[in-house]
Amino acid sequence: MEGENSKGTVCVIGGTGFLASWLIFKLLESGYSVNTTIRSSPERNKDITYLTDLPGASERLGVFNADLNKPDSFGAAIKGCIGVFHVSHPMEFEGKESEEELTRRAVGGALGILQACIDAKTVKRVVYTSSIATVVYNNKGEDMVDETAWSDIDYLRSSNMFGAVYSITKTLTEKTCLEFAEKPGLDIITVLPSLIHGPFLSPSMPGSVRGAMSMFFGNPESLNLWENIPFVHTDDVARAHIFLFENPNAKGRYICSALEITNEQLAEFLAARYPDYGINSPDSSNENKKGKIPSVSSKKLLDTGFNYKYGLEAMYGDAIRCCKEKGIL
Repeated sequence: MEGENSKGTVCVIGGTGFLASWLIFKLLESGYSVNTTIRSSPERNKDITYLTDLPGASERLGVFNADLNKPDSFGAAIKGCIGVFHVSHPMEFEGKESEEELTRRAVGGALGILQACIDAKTVKRVVYTSSIATVVYNNKGEDMVDETAWSDIDYLRSSNMFGAVYSITKTLTEKTCLEFAEKPGLDIITVLPSLIHGPFLSPSMPGSVRGAMSMFFGNPESLNLWENIPFVHTDDVARAHIFLFENPNAKGRYICSALEITNEQLAEFLAARYPDYGINSPDSSNENKKGKIPSVSSKKLLDTGFNYKYGLEAMYGDAIRCCKEKGIL
């Protein structure tokens, strides 16, 4: 279903997600035809007009049903594609599913997707969306980490940290993808974003935006997971995915994080910028605070020629605009 002037067809796995939907928007804007996968079931009868109404979607967007629980379900969406962006991951922070079950779904789904890429014989590169959660968690006391670091699974398991299982499954899935890339015939890049904040297409507020906006909703303590918060704008992350997909010299892992700010500095910034919202600082004595994580270095991505376009003001301004448009704020 390529348009006459299409750059070729790419597949975005998990298209209804926060980053995935924005990536679809940017890929269509860039001239690609896009196949995307969504989970379809009676209880998940989602309105996806925010995807199908995008500019270019009527000519160049195809929607397919697939599920990480069914690793063999991705073949139709990937067939004929020159690239695949695997953006989907089980998001479960309430402990309803075990680490083993989530790992089975995440790793098994990824292997099914990668095998479908091999079988298609047309896929030139896979871009897997990882997270800085795969590099920042260990007890080494480092001030800064880069793409050579890996989070320590045993440390995460013993930490009782909020989101530990997510970090574990993300780390195991990224390692699986990179190990698969050692086989001949498939080029795999991984992108490790920090806290993604900014505009969103979905009707409801994405989890990372809700966390970043917690001071607006009278719940500043939810940002107390980290003492220092690394941020990146939605659009910058999507652009980085496309940039790395298109760059013939890209190889391996790429951290994608534009800036870092402490909770206290963020509260001061927001209180000054948005005085009408009664921004409160997080309680620095809160015993739920989990301490400092290492800073993350984007040097490898910047050295490849990528540039960040957006700072903190744009992240919050764009997110607030979206919240107001959707009646959330």
